[in-house]
Amino acid sequence: MVQAKTWVLVKYFDGFPKNSDFELKVEELPEPKDGEVLLETVFLSVDPYMRPFSKFRMKEGDVMIGGQVAKVIQSKNPAFPVGSHVVGRHGWRTHTVCDGSQLEPVLADWPQDLPLSLALGAIGMPGLTALYGIEEVLGLKKGETLLVNAASGAVGSVVGQIAKIKGCKVVGSAGSEAKVAFLKELGFDEVFNYKTVGSLEDALRKASPEGYDCFFENVGGYFSSVAIEQMKEFGRIAVCGSISVYNDSTPQTGPYPQFNMNMKQLKMEGFMQSRWEYKHQESLKRLMAWVREGKIKYRETVTKGFENMPAAFMGMLRGENIGKAVIAV
Repeated sequence: MVQAKTWVLVKYFDGFPKNSDFELKVEELPEPKDGEVLLETVFLSVDPYMRPFSKFRMKEGDVMIGGQVAKVIQSKNPAFPVGSHVVGRHGWRTHTVCDGSQLEPVLADWPQDLPLSLALGAIGMPGLTALYGIEEVLGLKKGETLLVNAASGAVGSVVGQIAKIKGCKVVGSAGSEAKVAFLKELGFDEVFNYKTVGSLEDALRKASPEGYDCFFENVGGYFSSVAIEQMKEFGRIAVCGSISVYNDSTPQTGPYPQFNMNMKQLKMEGFMQSRWEYKHQESLKRLMAWVREGKIKYRETVTKGFENMPAAFMGMLRGENIGKAVIAV
């Protein structure tokens, strides 16, 4: 019998998550039946969506949601041979028995010199989110100006680089000087630290006096209100996230965007990458090619040890990571 360690959500988060909201448990797993596999987790992901999704996708007492890269260590399913690696969404757990229906094999030609953790980052869900937001939602065109906030994170850093591949001007905001330096390394045209500028409005105007054609929104709240005022007429906004409000106990109020959206005839659309699941394999191959060509660079903030999952999650929500936050089990 294999023992699996799991992190359970003891109670729904009230404000910012606390250590007491989580509990580490151990469970005995059965032997795989015909058609099933036993997985051993190699890398786990922590992502901003886990904070709001925990409220409406989970019950108290459930294993925390999330993605992982895992190795097949027992198999009674010929589609997943022993020793192969897969991406699954089994949450914060070290081992899993499943029938394979929710598994995706890691790309077959995965280079040995690239860490498998990228299947949770630039060549995974965050990379797909960036790609679909740019191509399917914004329809970004060569020569346009794109604004992206939380630009040094797992999604934002890829957004900016894909926009540069497409021949666009890219303005990014981040929350530390180290993050600003990272974005400059990636080739962003203009970057600023939103925590230290005297005026967010002035910083946005200085970075692009003519305004913004497209805005890839990861933050929400005050930043969004100021940015919308500086959109060009017929501008497009892709709403990927709103991390600035996820931990609020009391909902923020106004200002409201309708007047500017009306006067500037803006288009704003929320999205999740799962909408285009039918083209994931093709899209992952495109992302892989860009990484191998050096057109998409990556950085990871790696936390070692399954016992440190809650700390890594809370650190990510505080913005302590540069690039993708992953846990190496």
